[in-house]
Amino acid sequence: MVNIQKAAVIGCGFVGSSIAFALTQTGVFSELALIDVNREKAEGEAMDLSHGLPFARPMKIFAGDYPDLRECALIVITAGANQKPEETRLDLVHKNVAILKSVIPQIVRYNREAILLIVSNPVDILTWVAQKLSGLPARQVIGSGTVLDTARLKYLLSQHLNVDARSVHAVIVGEHGDSELAVWSGANVSGVDLDHFCELCGHTAHRENMERIYRDVRDSAYEIIEKKGATYYGIAAAVKRLALCIVRDEHSVLPVSAQLGGLYGVEDLCMSVPAVVGRSGVERVLEIELSPEESRAFHASAVTLRQVADQLGL
Repeated sequence: MVNIQKAAVIGCGFVGSSIAFALTQTGVFSELALIDVNREKAEGEAMDLSHGLPFARPMKIFAGDYPDLRECALIVITAGANQKPEETRLDLVHKNVAILKSVIPQIVRYNREAILLIVSNPVDILTWVAQKLSGLPARQVIGSGTVLDTARLKYLLSQHLNVDARSVHAVIVGEHGDSELAVWSGANVSGVDLDHFCELCGHTAHRENMERIYRDVRDSAYEIIEKKGATYYGIAAAVKRLALCIVRDEHSVLPVSAQLGGLYGVEDLCMSVPAVVGRSGVERVLEIELSPEESRAFHASAVTLRQVADQLGL
């Protein structure tokens, strides 16, 4: 039996420690275990986070090991090599698959009931690998997918239109990476078609503006890495959103990386698409309507991921 208030973060680098901090701010966890190959790093992060608890809610934050995963309802996996300048997410695949091969057997040895939330890149491939290695039901293994990319899209559109980002409804699907695509055909601002809303704001060069915003979304990680070395606050906020969705059993629709199982004409591959997410993990993957152009781009993204997956021999 899992304890819905107990979580763990595996990997205490910039991303893992930022996620751990974000989880302490939710107020929904009573225990948080930090696991890292560098035990002292995990201990230091646990100490630092614990010193902020007088300003948050009571909880136990500690450096642990794999046996401490017992009873965890949520296990966040960030362990892996960092993306370097000029390096794509897919360039990380062999290094991070090797790390998963050491991590996943340890996890399932002690806990087969938790939701595994994969954050390490390339997240779509690693979610697929984690499913294969763990043998867990597909619903229990989720990738953070394009939740952050979608937030970037909403933010940039909100800046373009001078509206609250929460009023913008648009989604990025496909690979969390260079072949991702924006679903412009379904985008709207509080129910108003995006093109029409743009015209109301005085913007008429729709294709040029959409292409510019898409490129900015797709390439934003590269720009951040070039400027500061790594991205971590945005993904921490995205994982916090996913964690709350799972713990509160919200049944929210989020673009996570999930097994498609034949939807969109794609078999045995994890890609980022809207899905209903709750306490049991991915409750339902949604096959949304795509324009012919978007459908072609989605299948090209699937081909890119399939070529990588086939090289792994799993």
